[in-house]
Amino acid sequence: MPPGKYGMQEEGDQEIMMDFLLPTGIFLKFPVSPNDTIKSIKKMVWKNARSEALFSALGDPDAYVFTCINQTAEREELEEESRRISDVRPFMGVLRLVAREGDRVEKLTNTQISLLIGKGLHEFEAQKNHEVNEFRAKMRTFCEEKAQERQMLPWQQWMEYSFPCDLEPCCSPPECGSVKSKNTKKIFINVKFEACDESFMLQQDPQDFPVALMKSALKKKATVFRSVRQEPEDYTLQVNGRWEFIYGNHPMCQFKVSDRSRLKPQNTSSLWSINEPFYIHLLQGSRVNADEGMKLVVQAGLFHGSELLCKVVTTSEVTVCSEPLWDQKLEFDINVADLPRMSRLCFALYAVIEKAKKPRGTKKKNKKADCPIAWVNTMVFDYKDQLKTGEFLLSTWPSVPDDKSDLLNPMGTVEKNPNVDSAAGLLIRFPNIRPHPLYYPPLDKVRILKSDMEKNGDAAIVTKEERMKLKEIMDNKNHTEFFEDEKDLLWKLRTEVRDHYHESLSKLLLITKWNRREDVWKCLTWRDLPAIHALELLDYSFPDPVVRSFTIRCLRKLSDDELLQYLIQLVQVLKYESYLDCDLTTFLLERALSNWRIGHFLFWHLRFCASSAAFCLTGEFMFINEALGKMKALSDFVKSGSQKMTADDLKLCIRQESYLEALSDLLSPLNPSIILTEICADKCRFMDSKMKPIWLMYNPCTQEDMVGIIFKNGDDLRQDMLTLQMIQLMENLWKKEGLDLRMIPYGCLSTGNKMGLIEVVKNSDTIANIQRNSSNSAATAAFNKDALLNWLKSKNPEDKLDRAIEEFTLSCAGYCVATYVLGIGDRHNDNIMIRETGQLFHIDFGHFLGNFKRKLGINRERVPFILTYDFVHVIQQGRTNNSEKFERFREYCERAYKILCRNGMLFVNLFAMMKAAGLPELTSFKDIQYLKDSLALGKSEEEALKNFKVKFNEALRESWKTKVNWMMHSLAKDNRP
Repeated sequence: MPPGKYGMQEEGDQEIMMDFLLPTGIFLKFPVSPNDTIKSIKKMVWKNARSEALFSALGDPDAYVFTCINQTAEREELEEESRRISDVRPFMGVLRLVAREGDRVEKLTNTQISLLIGKGLHEFEAQKNHEVNEFRAKMRTFCEEKAQERQMLPWQQWMEYSFPCDLEPCCSPPECGSVKSKNTKKIFINVKFEACDESFMLQQDPQDFPVALMKSALKKKATVFRSVRQEPEDYTLQVNGRWEFIYGNHPMCQFKVSDRSRLKPQNTSSLWSINEPFYIHLLQGSRVNADEGMKLVVQAGLFHGSELLCKVVTTSEVTVCSEPLWDQKLEFDINVADLPRMSRLCFALYAVIEKAKKPRGTKKKNKKADCPIAWVNTMVFDYKDQLKTGEFLLSTWPSVPDDKSDLLNPMGTVEKNPNVDSAAGLLIRFPNIRPHPLYYPPLDKVRILKSDMEKNGDAAIVTKEERMKLKEIMDNKNHTEFFEDEKDLLWKLRTEVRDHYHESLSKLLLITKWNRREDVWKCLTWRDLPAIHALELLDYSFPDPVVRSFTIRCLRKLSDDELLQYLIQLVQVLKYESYLDCDLTTFLLERALSNWRIGHFLFWHLRFCASSAAFCLTGEFMFINEALGKMKALSDFVKSGSQKMTADDLKLCIRQESYLEALSDLLSPLNPSIILTEICADKCRFMDSKMKPIWLMYNPCTQEDMVGIIFKNGDDLRQDMLTLQMIQLMENLWKKEGLDLRMIPYGCLSTGNKMGLIEVVKNSDTIANIQRNSSNSAATAAFNKDALLNWLKSKNPEDKLDRAIEEFTLSCAGYCVATYVLGIGDRHNDNIMIRETGQLFHIDFGHFLGNFKRKLGINRERVPFILTYDFVHVIQQGRTNNSEKFERFREYCERAYKILCRNGMLFVNLFAMMKAAGLPELTSFKDIQYLKDSLALGKSEEEALKNFKVKFNEALRESWKTKVNWMMHSLAKDNRP
């Protein structure tokens, strides 16, 4: 086809006649638009081929690729299917469809993964990191095995995976006790020894992993092969490459038993026998940028979680230059034998002002940093349990300029800054303490030592007074910082804590001396915790692998619905994991591959990770990803337009074939149970606010009413997601107690950097609109107490009104309590809405945890929560003397608040797990103090309720201030140009 022909047709809408050669020998000929993409043309080929012979011989479209002869007379494979045909310019207008073979399939898969995660896989390969490569290979194998298992599921289990039930929370059943059921089914395990080719089956109780399995395997081997060492500690179990396996929901498991002596070099020393100080060498820096006239200093500290293991070591000062030279030995006040497995070495690079020497007799000056430059962390042991040796170039992360209080950042990542060409670097060397590798001793070795210590006697004599003091400490749920005498008492009575207060395990772990291995050995065996209590142990303060493995064992008790409830937090605490291959990663992947709904949301929460795409890669996600690209293009189009941009311009753009195709027939990212079949361009619009959110309306295939989603580009929706998650959790807790407060935790999903989707709540309006539509001026609208009640009457005639008022009463109580507990700020009449059925709900959660809006230094919100007299007017059905209705509303509030207080630590723990998310209003434990105060942690239920009653009366008494704030908001909005 002549090249000039494309140039002419690109200016108009004239179509191009194309020839298509199919692998079945069929020839097709039909017109295409110059702007059609390769992907859309492939869809047209499949559509036209349906009526042709041999169509059934064709496989999935993704199994084929177009080839052509390009304008340079070369054969070209059109892998990039987003290209337009006018950009390809195939010779003679001929495209040939061929089956992908071998690396073609691999290339397509890698291309799709790269598109989904927004990062090319070549970037991982360029790192040449053995840990990354091994982890990717292992996860791929793991996911492939799970996919094969899923294909063999019986139809009922396949249905449960593909269409998981979405059930309403109900009242909790009575506890059945912890007695093991007599009907527990045993499972069959295939065991294979490494040194021989034969294997055998064992029947095992699911609760008896892994020690009992090891003993059974050794006993069986002794019977079969007549020759075996009988000590379990001489062997280790492997399943999917893991050293120890905790039983999950597996109908069949396969183990390999390896001789431990074959796993690691024979010529080794026990790490615990090396009572020499740990040290490293700081050699030099690179690409350091600091002002002349200053000196450069490096500070180094050893941490285990948040605990500093020994004194911080500081280098000598060197003159500022791009490549400063230290060549200094940094020795730490801790022996190699006492290094915890998860020891983290933290560095801070900073500059100090060069000062004149002080006269004799004066105190030594404090070397506090004048200018923090950078920080970086690295693990002391590698991912294979080996103590590091050799040189490492650490690419640092820039420090926050105004933060001089904490130079070291143990909570930060152990990953190096990928911008190696611009980031400052530190070259360090780990010494060869012995001529052979040193490994951290395996867990079963620790258990043997612990058992020996218990045999030798480790019990303490406990007095009555000590038990009473212990109970006092344990009963104080807000007690996380201890005096020295309290620490001594807790440690002395650690067996009492384990046996009688096992839900307070975190308190015991916080006072454990992780720099003394004998103390660590004494604190390794616990009873399983309830899953919601175990969540706390995923914080970065508890990095020990035994603790985290124990935690995941407890989390396996979570149902799919419960796991979904806490999924955001579980994804965030992945940032605290020091190694890629960890129990939490495997647990999340395992559950995601067993429940499509979990997999769907895990993909979005993990979109920045390669592992997410590796297990979630399906055509549906590719379609959703393409649709999001079109939504962003629409948003950019609306934002770039002039003030005369209208909804008709948006509708015209959506009606283009490429937009209609991309935005139709896809799973809703907000709810994978809903298929968005046909986008209704006539119903779409954009909102007149700063970020110009776009409303997209759909006809779903499963319900009559339209479904709406709002695409936001420019706002960080992660805080909204967290707030709505908490509101959903509150509703679940209330429903389990038999209290349904008719909440509306609408769908919200962050899909990228300052980009996401929000569910449209149908048949609803803002209080501001309702008030404005019933008043003549913006100044008086906020004070019209009859506006809400009259609006409800207009939407609910006759006998429906009582039900609508009841819905309003219940939901108003729920949101009063929820917004008070969470400290939701910026509550004006444009972000409180009401459905026509009467349900009140809040939207836009840009401020929480007591971060209320201020203007000219004055707090604009001076009430604990929103309870205005027009709300009370609706609750009392328009009658001022209807105190019975109002008292019932008050009782709803108090009952809801007491339920939340009883679950206060759950909310605190969930917010604490989100510290790693980087939300501006949630960065440290100080930000969570508001939550502890609002939930009255550490106080009795009577004291907490008394405090809430004071807040309730204050909200009611000071509601006129809210009305003034609403009036000012309405006037400001009314006066906008």
